[in-house]
Amino acid sequence: MTCNARCWKRRLAVLAIVTSLLSGCATVGSEGGALGACPAVVEYSREFQARAADELALLPERSAIAEMLADYAVMREQARSGLPPRFRGLLRQSAPHLRR
Repeated sequence: MTCNARCWKRRLAVLAIVTSLLSGCATVGSEGGALGACPAVVEYSREFQARAADELALLPERSAIAEMLADYAVMREQARSGLPPRFRGLLRQSAPHLRR
Protein backbone atom coordinates (compact mmCIF):
# COMPACT_ATOMS: atom_id res chain seq x y z
CA MET A 1 0.00 0.00 0.00
CA THR A 2 1.44 3.35 -0.97
CA CYS A 3 0.94 6.43 1.14
CA ASN A 4 -0.18 9.58 -0.62
CA ALA A 5 -0.34 13.15 0.67
CA ARG A 6 -3.68 12.50 2.38
CA CYS A 7 -2.24 9.56 4.29
CA TRP A 8 0.71 11.66 5.50
CA LYS A 9 -1.56 14.53 6.55
CA ARG A 10 -3.58 12.16 8.70
CA ARG A 11 -0.42 10.78 10.32
CA LEU A 12 0.90 14.27 10.98
CA ALA A 13 -2.43 15.33 12.47
CA VAL A 14 -2.46 12.31 14.79
CA LEU A 15 1.15 13.01 15.80
CA ALA A 16 0.30 16.66 16.54
CA ILE A 17 -2.72 15.70 18.64
CA VAL A 18 -0.79 13.09 20.64
CA THR A 19 2.09 15.50 21.20
CA SER A 20 -0.24 18.23 22.44
CA LEU A 21 -2.06 15.85 24.78
CA LEU A 22 1.21 14.63 26.26
CA SER A 23 2.68 18.11 26.72
CA GLY A 24 0.15 19.25 29.37
CA CYS A 25 1.47 21.14 32.35
CA ALA A 26 5.14 20.48 32.97
CA THR A 27 6.36 19.99 36.51
CA VAL A 28 9.66 21.73 35.76
CA GLY A 29 10.37 24.57 33.37
CA SER A 30 12.49 23.85 30.30
CA GLU A 31 15.37 25.83 31.80
CA GLY A 32 15.51 23.38 34.69
CA GLY A 33 14.49 26.01 37.22
CA ALA A 34 12.76 25.15 40.47
CA LEU A 35 9.46 26.74 39.47
CA GLY A 36 6.79 24.57 37.90
CA ALA A 37 4.90 25.57 34.79
CA CYS A 38 1.52 25.44 36.56
CA PRO A 39 0.79 28.31 38.94
CA ALA A 40 0.30 27.61 42.62
CA VAL A 41 -3.26 27.83 43.92
CA VAL A 42 -3.74 29.99 47.01
CA GLU A 43 -5.75 28.22 49.70
CA TYR A 44 -8.29 30.26 51.66
CA SER A 45 -9.61 29.41 55.13
CA ARG A 46 -13.27 28.44 55.53
CA GLU A 47 -13.90 31.64 57.49
CA PHE A 48 -12.43 33.77 54.70
CA GLN A 49 -14.46 31.89 52.08
CA ALA A 50 -17.65 32.41 54.13
CA ARG A 51 -16.90 36.13 54.43
CA ALA A 52 -16.32 36.35 50.66
CA ALA A 53 -19.60 34.50 50.00
CA ASP A 54 -21.47 36.94 52.25
CA GLU A 55 -19.94 39.91 50.42
CA LEU A 56 -20.71 38.34 47.04
CA ALA A 57 -24.36 37.90 48.04
CA LEU A 58 -24.59 41.67 48.61
CA LEU A 59 -23.59 42.45 45.01
CA PRO A 60 -26.30 43.21 42.45
CA GLU A 61 -27.36 40.46 40.05
CA ARG A 62 -25.04 40.16 37.02
CA SER A 63 -22.39 42.37 38.60
CA ALA A 64 -19.03 42.62 36.86
CA ILE A 65 -17.24 41.54 40.03
CA ALA A 66 -19.38 38.39 40.28
CA GLU A 67 -18.57 37.62 36.63
CA MET A 68 -14.85 38.06 37.28
CA LEU A 69 -15.02 35.85 40.35
CA ALA A 70 -16.69 33.11 38.31
CA ASP A 71 -13.84 33.32 35.79
CA TYR A 72 -11.32 33.24 38.63
CA ALA A 73 -12.94 30.10 40.04
CA VAL A 74 -12.54 28.41 36.66
CA MET A 75 -8.89 29.48 36.45
CA ARG A 76 -8.24 28.06 39.92
CA GLU A 77 -9.79 24.75 38.89
CA GLN A 78 -7.67 24.71 35.73
CA ALA A 79 -4.52 25.36 37.74
CA ARG A 80 -5.43 22.49 40.07
CA SER A 81 -6.07 20.09 37.23
CA GLY A 82 -3.08 21.14 35.13
CA LEU A 83 -4.99 21.14 31.84
CA PRO A 84 -3.16 22.42 28.77
CA PRO A 85 -4.44 25.84 27.61
CA ARG A 86 -6.12 24.48 24.47
CA PHE A 87 -8.52 22.40 26.63
CA ARG A 88 -9.29 25.05 29.25
CA GLY A 89 -12.24 26.45 27.30
CA LEU A 90 -13.92 23.07 27.61
CA LEU A 91 -13.85 23.33 31.39
CA ARG A 92 -15.37 26.82 31.17
CA GLN A 93 -18.22 25.51 29.03
CA SER A 94 -18.82 22.59 31.37
CA ALA A 95 -19.00 24.78 34.50
CA PRO A 96 -22.11 26.94 34.04
CA HIS A 97 -22.93 26.49 37.73
CA LEU A 98 -20.11 28.92 38.51
CA ARG A 99 -22.08 31.74 36.87
CA ARG A 100 -24.57 33.78 38.90
